[in-house]
Amino acid sequence: MTQKTNVNMVVIGLLAAMFIGALDVTIVATATPHIVADLYGESLFSWVFAVYTLTTCVAVPIFGKLADLFGRKTVFAAGIGLFVLGSILCGAAQSMAELIWFRALQGIGAGALAPVCFTIIGDLFSGKQRGKMMGVFSSVWSVAGLLGPLIGGYFVDQVSWRWIFYINVPIGAAALLLVTVFLHQPIERRAKKIDYLGALTFTVCFSALLYALLSGGSDHPWDSPLIVALFAVSAVFLLLFLWIEKRAEEPMMPLSIFRIRVLNVTNVSGFLTFGITTGLTIYAPIWIQSVLGHSATSSGLIVMPMSLAWPLAANMVGRLMYRMGVKASIVLGSGLVVAGSIWLAVLQMNSPYVYWIGILVVIGLGMGFVATPSTVVVQSAVGWEKRGVANASSMLLRSMGQTIGIAAFGTIYNQHVTTLGSKAELAAGMHSVFLLMCAIAIANLLAVQLLPKHRELMAQQQSA
Repeated sequence: MTQKTNVNMVVIGLLAAMFIGALDVTIVATATPHIVADLYGESLFSWVFAVYTLTTCVAVPIFGKLADLFGRKTVFAAGIGLFVLGSILCGAAQSMAELIWFRALQGIGAGALAPVCFTIIGDLFSGKQRGKMMGVFSSVWSVAGLLGPLIGGYFVDQVSWRWIFYINVPIGAAALLLVTVFLHQPIERRAKKIDYLGALTFTVCFSALLYALLSGGSDHPWDSPLIVALFAVSAVFLLLFLWIEKRAEEPMMPLSIFRIRVLNVTNVSGFLTFGITTGLTIYAPIWIQSVLGHSATSSGLIVMPMSLAWPLAANMVGRLMYRMGVKASIVLGSGLVVAGSIWLAVLQMNSPYVYWIGILVVIGLGMGFVATPSTVVVQSAVGWEKRGVANASSMLLRSMGQTIGIAAFGTIYNQHVTTLGSKAELAAGMHSVFLLMCAIAIANLLAVQLLPKHRELMAQQQSA
């Protein structure tokens, strides 16, 4: 087979892996009532989602480093193997406790999918081709977001909720086969030093932090002894992690990458912008249903304009970013996010439904123009030996932005909503959330001004 055919087969395999990882985020929610009815444990069900998020976030940087140490193919195979095994076990779960444990295993595997897939794309393509491919891969998340509820609904109604997990098995097997057979990369045979202490302290630090953020304000008050203790443990282990990384021969997260300006700026931007979009997916349907009085179906479909605009812009900017300028593309996208956030912040209780469509289209277009060039410049900021870590750090900060954003927005919202069913209080709570989103969008626009000029970014890309 020709090299081009090999690359095409690998890309198809990577797209399949990304698709099942993204699909799993949305498809499970569709089956919630049926899973609860079969397995009981309704009070535990929120942890089916929370534990998946927690283990995925913790696993991302660990797998990113392992991909740099042991090669992309080996780590990809391990990650998708764990994901598929977790999916089989989830489908076979006989209790809610079992399902939660198996979702944790599935989340560990999912932690390898996105960073390793993006790293392989960064290895296979360069320059304009890399930008185009990142646009294509960004579309996978939106397609999965649209198809997840439909596929989940079909399995629940026609077969069994267990098939929302079993569907990952044939797709995952095909992805594994394509990547392992057709991906050919040189293997450097040398002794590998694994930073076990760094991985351990990182895991404890972020597990404690994420658990506190996911359960604080809902399961436990923010000032409760448990939440305060979790934040304290997280801070202590963060300091230990940094101390270990400075001295490790082969650190899990080389601190030198945080001296690279473009990486720092794009990580901050990802942290801020992904917090906004996650907040929108939560609060937009609440506004549509509770304030405007539309049906549950209308409220569920309201996020679709952003899901369509985002990949459209991602593909567009993947082809235009080198003509427009990489920095100009990101600044333009950040400006669109600000414009959409300002429009969001000035909404009135009687603002029509169509305003929401406009807001989400504008923010979706902005995110497409931000996310794709940001991913490309992260990969261009380092060489092959650190590309996995760089990708993983970017994805970790995006995930942290989502988690911290949910916690912050929820805290603000709950301070206003004291009477169940009060439309005025609901609107006031969400308006405060929208004002914070607007402030975050402006902070992001200011942050991306610190990116190097297009010529400097291109020089980095040529050397990477």
